[in-house]
Amino acid sequence: MSDLFDIADAEEKNKKIKELETLIQKYQKSYYDGEGEISDAEFDKLWDQLKELNPSSPILQKVGADNGNFAKVNHIMPMGSQEKAANPEQFLAWAQKHNYDSYLVEYKLDGASLELQYENGYLKKAVTRGDGTIGDDITANAKKMQGVQAGIYKDGHLIPYTGGIRGEVIMTHEIHQKYFSDKANCRNAANGLMKRKDGNGSQYLTLITYDALSTDGKSYFTNEEEKIRFLMDCGFNVVKLVICKDADRVIAYRAKVMEERKSIPYDIDGLVIKEKRIDLEDASRARPDRQIAFKFSLEEAVSVLREVEWSKNGGTYTPVAIFDEVDLNGTKVKRASLANPDTMRKLGVQIGSHVVVVKRGEIIPKIENVVEEKNIQTSPVIFPQVCEVCGSKLIDEGSRLFCPNKNCSKRILHQLLKFQDVVDIRDLGVTLITQLFNDKRLTSISDIYTLTAQELVPYFLNEESMEAGKESLGAEKVYKSIQNHRNLKLSVFIAGFDIEDFGESRVEKLIDAGFNSLEKLLNASQEEITQVYGFAQITAKMIVEGLAENAEEMRQLISQGYIKIEEAGNGKLSGKSFCFTGELRSMKRADAEQIVKANGGSIKSSVTKDLSYLVTNDTTSGSSKNVKAAKFGIPVINEEEFLKLL
Repeated sequence: MSDLFDIADAEEKNKKIKELETLIQKYQKSYYDGEGEISDAEFDKLWDQLKELNPSSPILQKVGADNGNFAKVNHIMPMGSQEKAANPEQFLAWAQKHNYDSYLVEYKLDGASLELQYENGYLKKAVTRGDGTIGDDITANAKKMQGVQAGIYKDGHLIPYTGGIRGEVIMTHEIHQKYFSDKANCRNAANGLMKRKDGNGSQYLTLITYDALSTDGKSYFTNEEEKIRFLMDCGFNVVKLVICKDADRVIAYRAKVMEERKSIPYDIDGLVIKEKRIDLEDASRARPDRQIAFKFSLEEAVSVLREVEWSKNGGTYTPVAIFDEVDLNGTKVKRASLANPDTMRKLGVQIGSHVVVVKRGEIIPKIENVVEEKNIQTSPVIFPQVCEVCGSKLIDEGSRLFCPNKNCSKRILHQLLKFQDVVDIRDLGVTLITQLFNDKRLTSISDIYTLTAQELVPYFLNEESMEAGKESLGAEKVYKSIQNHRNLKLSVFIAGFDIEDFGESRVEKLIDAGFNSLEKLLNASQEEITQVYGFAQITAKMIVEGLAENAEEMRQLISQGYIKIEEAGNGKLSGKSFCFTGELRSMKRADAEQIVKANGGSIKSSVTKDLSYLVTNDTTSGSSKNVKAAKFGIPVINEEEFLKLL
């Protein structure tokens, strides 16, 4: 069976690789023809997907190709592609392998590459990027562009420079808006104009330079910083250059540029980071290793923090940032998580701060860092001091801000709702629990199991119906549902008490580590819990405190016979974990998950290395869960095979 899955997965993978290669070649061609069909960010996603599936694909080594309207000329300087980092995490991973004394950071210009070839100080040819080795000769057009020097002069004297000078042909926003607003963007317009046979429109383009290589043996500069100074002294427009002392400063500068980007007169789509030393060997590679393009992403933006709201979940107060609306990958966003007080302090957020908002696959956006700005007015974030419900003084532990009063009515109601949800007493819904709580009939989890069918009748029938002696099927249904949930797995029982960061899967990890009874869990110390993989000091502390706070009621539920804990190891699916994906035919997914739990198994929401089975009726699909299961060697079974296990 596994061999068939391997074959199916391999076929699906190869199909996806071919599809990506076809799309990349198609969009490369349209890009080099000056009519880019998709954005750089969208193209980068395709590129990254192909790189992940097939790093050795020959398509990744190609740059592209110009059209056939011009004579072909070999480059003096290699014009390959750069490695890319799409976010700070990827950049830091690169920086750890490239620990320079300082990092030279330049704008990554979003235009069209051009190499100027000089001989004894005079321009001989201007060559487009082409395939990275050979490009189109557009010298006549280039001579009309702003910033292209027919001769290289410094202080009025001709510099007998022989070699190449590389730059980017750009169109300013002003020119685009004034003359070429019919084009999708400045880059497309620039690409189209620079390759016109008649040369019309090239005068609207500007060249900004950033690299040079002399071929006559003469030395005009000794490092990258001097190179930019040389180009500037010779009258060329040069890319903006800053020097950052470490990788963290690069990330901070990138955030600042993201905010300034709208005021820059031309398009940039990231930063180029390199070392100060000139490395000709690295530069000659198809994809240089010692420099990287730190791209901007559609999934991040800069905004202004306007206020902080405090979301109340039980007794915990969680900060939520409210900021000026931004567009993240097509979604309008104006709220993001700030996690906890420690995160806020580490970020240094204040009202009025300019912040970087990210949403990289997460459901909830978050604030990644604060942009360092001068001359902006900010004010401190006001932390709530007392519980809005019971008036108790809130405790700020850094990792959380919470109400310490176990008898706080908001905490009690939240715990009741949590228990109903985890134990899955479906007929005892949110509305009924809230009504019983408001009537002071439910003040603890134990009270749930003292409810009688007769007590529940008034919540289903009016006085007239009760006087007429009508029976309430609803009340009886709720009562039976409660009685049917007296035998519980230890993990379900503990998770129902709403202890911070201690859900069912975490409880199961401790049970698997040997804390396989209620008393063992209640007597576990913080130090013992931290010995279990995945439990840090802060989490262990919250668990120990939460268990101690609820220990009396936990023991009472067991001793009075309200709850019976099922012995570990019972059930046909004991020790096995399941993840369901897609639709089932014979039952709802929730029912299937309940069957697993009732038979001693556990449920996972995602595919992890320790998963026992992935259950889906589409076992050969290329879904992310199927692909991940194949990667980890996890059996993928259908609904029929799942039922056979029972």
